[in-house]
Amino acid sequence: MGSVQDRLTDGLYGLGWAGVKKLPEPAATALGRRIADYAWKRRGKSVARLESNLARVVPDAGPEELRRLSQAGMRSYMRYWMESFRLPAMDPKRFGTEVRIEDDHLLKEALATGRGVIVALPHLANWDLAGAWVTSHLGVPFTTVAERLRPESLYDRFVAYRESLGMEVLPHSGGAAFGTLARRLRAGGLICLVADRDLSSSGVEVDFFGARARMPAGPALLAQQTGALLMPVTLWYGETPTMHGRIHPAVPEPESGTRVAKTAAMTQAMADAFASGIAAHPQDWHMLQRLWLADLQERSE
Repeated sequence: MGSVQDRLTDGLYGLGWAGVKKLPEPAATALGRRIADYAWKRRGKSVARLESNLARVVPDAGPEELRRLSQAGMRSYMRYWMESFRLPAMDPKRFGTEVRIEDDHLLKEALATGRGVIVALPHLANWDLAGAWVTSHLGVPFTTVAERLRPESLYDRFVAYRESLGMEVLPHSGGAAFGTLARRLRAGGLICLVADRDLSSSGVEVDFFGARARMPAGPALLAQQTGALLMPVTLWYGETPTMHGRIHPAVPEPESGTRVAKTAAMTQAMADAFASGIAAHPQDWHMLQRLWLADLQERSE
């Protein structure tokens, strides 16, 4: 049965990539909105979890406001998918005009130092579109990490898709990714990591919207080990078709303390930058899974 489900999942994604990118853009946008509204009205587990997460981000919101935010959140999430299916067929010139990044000089200046740069992002708006902006508008290749998906053919589709946008993609599993990322940074390269959720035992506990959550230690550890600059980036959607972003100042490495203490401090600073972007644009945070430790503990009980 699992293999049948795997083939079905892969087939549906394949249909998306093959079919959606052939649709006129207004038709793809309308389709994404209809799918989002249908999923939102069904109020399945993902929508309920999104609303629960948004309640932590916007604690003063009442039930009606949370429902409005969760509907906007599902529309934003489906906008991400519709855009992603269409990205390989888009004219790269559009990335320079339709993606507007504030303080992009900070990234350019960081890359010019030759120290290597780690861009860390939360699940805000469309990180693939931001990556396409980097490779096409800035002309800078970069390396990223992708979680292995089931079935393997689906993972291969994601890798091929991101490589078509100019990214080098490493598998998250297998243990070799960290060493490769470190080599890229020592050579003065750029790596980009989505880093607002880590369920492993090696994650770093941070204060996030007033409660404890766990985020990956990798960005801070790579910065310490290689001397690279760790720069948080937050994204948000404007009116179609524009996406906005902000390059945050590099997270400083503490001058003293153990590696563990430094990693904790740098990861907390990264989380704080993420929180500022999420609080400003909560509807564009695509977190449809459990994140906070209290929520994870509830599931295990």
